[in-house]
Amino acid sequence: MKLRNLLLLSLLCVTWLCQAATKPNIIVIYTDDHGWPDIGVAGINHDVRTPHLDQLAAAGVYATSGYSTAPQCVPSRAGLLSGKSQNRFGVESNGVPLDGFDAELTIAERLKKAGYATGQIGKWHLGPTDKITDHGFDDVYSKNANRPCHVNYTLDGKTIKMQMVNDGLYHLDACSEAARVFIERHQEKPFFLYLAYRAPHVPLDAPKKYLSRFPGKMPERRRQALAMISAMDDGIGLIRKTLKAHDLEKNTLIFYIGDNGAPLKIHKLDAPGGGPGWDGSLNKPMNGEKGMLSEGGMRVPFVVAWPGTIPGGQIYDHPVSSLDVAATSVALAGLPADKTLDGVNLVPFLNGQKQGAPHESLQWRWISQAAIREGNWKFLKGGKREYLYNLANDREEKTNLLLSEPKIAARLKTKLSAWADEMNPPGLETKGMSETWEQYYDFYLDGKPAPPLRTKFHPSEPGGNTETENTQGWIARNAKLSIGKGALQITTDKGKQQRPFIVQSRLKLKGPINARVQVSTEQAGKVGFAWRLEGQKDFTKDQIANADVKGAPDFQDVEINIPAEGTVIHLRLFLPAGRTAVRRIQLIGGNERILKSWSFDN
Repeated sequence: MKLRNLLLLSLLCVTWLCQAATKPNIIVIYTDDHGWPDIGVAGINHDVRTPHLDQLAAAGVYATSGYSTAPQCVPSRAGLLSGKSQNRFGVESNGVPLDGFDAELTIAERLKKAGYATGQIGKWHLGPTDKITDHGFDDVYSKNANRPCHVNYTLDGKTIKMQMVNDGLYHLDACSEAARVFIERHQEKPFFLYLAYRAPHVPLDAPKKYLSRFPGKMPERRRQALAMISAMDDGIGLIRKTLKAHDLEKNTLIFYIGDNGAPLKIHKLDAPGGGPGWDGSLNKPMNGEKGMLSEGGMRVPFVVAWPGTIPGGQIYDHPVSSLDVAATSVALAGLPADKTLDGVNLVPFLNGQKQGAPHESLQWRWISQAAIREGNWKFLKGGKREYLYNLANDREEKTNLLLSEPKIAARLKTKLSAWADEMNPPGLETKGMSETWEQYYDFYLDGKPAPPLRTKFHPSEPGGNTETENTQGWIARNAKLSIGKGALQITTDKGKQQRPFIVQSRLKLKGPINARVQVSTEQAGKVGFAWRLEGQKDFTKDQIANADVKGAPDFQDVEINIPAEGTVIHLRLFLPAGRTAVRRIQLIGGNERILKSWSFDN
């Protein structure tokens, strides 16, 4: 009996090993606010340098009609990782409760059941980073900025308890190194790796190592975007080198996908610093930008490679979606088909086993906008406006065929409405168009002149200095304010007895907030934030938080917790008397999400 059991156990082990050997590793590389044409293989923007990504495409498929699930970070990630349209479970946009996502199975949770090791690296944006393991990820290296991050393994391959770690590396380089280590840690079994670079999303923060690759005259924000894309490309090279070193190349399926189009803010203002605004990436020839269901907001870089299984060198024009990642992964892991997933297994279509388009249609809804693509026809609704485009000869969405093809428009709208009625909540929109989106539709889709370039920030306090673009909206009270030597320079007015401070208004930030300031001051004293909440007519004495600073010429990092209960609309940053220089200000939300960031050192 013992011998029989031993033989049975051996047979089961052999069977498991054979199955494990046939299950491919799966890597999803997800970029952030990355315009559709900003990869070399697109052949459009010749200032882009992505040799490793171009080689990956040459070894696989460049999907020219690859789409995200939303034109914004949080919902697009919720859709990707769940494999379902995020509208089904109420994650419509940034800032909404994530209960619906928390109740869904992620790709990681599904693949763990099939024996996969799972890892998350980089930007999370779907709740607290110290809780990522609750969503099926074994290994976590959740770094998306140049600051400490939550990790449960080190870059020398050791497993540790989840904790905050400061590796001292540029965040994109750290993510690439973490990916290399993850592969080496799990090379003996199938693995699923979700690598989400925070690039070229603002704040733009590329070091000289990458900036020097793009000399010559160009907007500085463009240089920063190209540098950050180049840093990610180096990461792709490191990943492929690691796979090859461990003979895993032919057993690894790699997706490279963007989360949405680039934010242009219409004017593509080359504002100094690396904070809010245009991120330097481009969408043209696609029309529109992040926050729109036009092609510029939704069509994204999309590359798929699996050497030896998917023939290389393909240009694939049929529409595909980031929703397909989950369905593909589940099928390749040998798990039962799940009809609740909204995507399809792409592999049979990319290796020639199946002909035709993977999708009969793709649908989207984002707040006040909804769209459907069926074949080359696209129907788009933004508030009360409606559009119909034939993308076969008008991918730029310049010619609205709504009046000339009313039957096609009506049929697509009916189909889109039926889909939208299945969502939570149902309907073609969840609320009306904002002024910003009305202006975007005016400019991009209706051909109206661009709105005047408004002064980005308006002083709202009497006695403030004259606003200049270089100060990025900060104005001074009881002091003079200028920009120089890579910092805001604040000098106390002679004869002023009141404490000097600088002001930022027209905010809308949900508290509590962790403020991080890089400051140099000639006098020791206190640096502090006072805040005014929505509904408050003025500042109150109890709403101020301070931290001590040394008087020294070197810059020092100061952290101040702003325990605001509500929405912060107005901030004062109080400083010691004398001369003070402020190099950076960051406002961080509860899940380590950057709410606002100002940088004056580039």
